[in-house]
Amino acid sequence: MKIILNGKEEILGEATTVAGLIALKEINPKVVIVEHNYTLIKKEDWNVTAIKENDRLEILRFVGGG
Repeated sequence: MKIILNGKEEILGEATTVAGLIALKEINPKVVIVEHNYTLIKKEDWNVTAIKENDRLEILRFVGGG
């Protein structure tokens, strides 16, 4: 399945959810937010938000500093 992840085309081997993609990419879920097809997804909805062919996702990390 083809998706656009952070502006780049990527192929996923199987259907998954937003939570599954975060786990697959080994990303710490505590430090990111996810935009799915231009809509921010609440963390509590990651397990039920299915990723489909040609979906666009942006995974944005929080960066501290100052």
